[in-house]
Formats: sequence, structure tokens, C-alpha cells
Amino acid sequence: MSQNYTPEFKKKIIRLRLKEGRTINSIIKEYGISKESVRRWCREFQKECQAQSLQKPSSANEADIMKENLRLRKELAEKEKEIQFLKKAAAFFAKEID
Repeated sequence: MSQNYTPEFKKKIIRLRLKEGRTINSIIKEYGISKESVRRWCREFQKECQAQSLQKPSSANEADIMKENLRLRKELAEKEKEIQFLKKAAAFFAKEID
């Protein structure tokens, strides 16, 4: 059975996958859509972005921006974990000095 989804819904699913880095399995469990639909929508979106980048090569396409944003969020989360660890270590060693 084929179901028609609105363009807004498809964009939401694409953003969850590409911008927020959600797994396909978590998306299909939450929204009850097929794995192939998610994959196809993401592929189509990336093709559209590539076509746009060919028309305007000087501007970054939306898919690349989403991927870079996701990479930076992951990097930021890792750095925040490192900072928390260093704060705890500093507090531990400060107690040892006293």
C-alpha cells in the first residue's frame, strides 16, 4: 500500500536524519514509515542539493550545511565532555594538595 506524505513531513524526516543525525531505525519506529522511504527521500534531497550547487557553485548546498552542522554538534558535545572531565580532575587534585 502506497501512502502519500506531504512535502513538509518529508522535509521533517530528512532534517531528523541529516541535521540531527537520527538513525533510520529510530525514525521508522517513531513515525511508522518504511526504511526505503526515508532512504529515498534523503537521496532525492541530496540530488536536489547537488543540482543546486551545480547551478550556483559558489554557495554551499543545504545537505552539506546539515552534515557540517551535525559534525560540529558532535564535536562540541565531545569537547563539553572533555571539559567536564578536566573540571572533575582539577577538583580532585585541588583536594589532594590541601
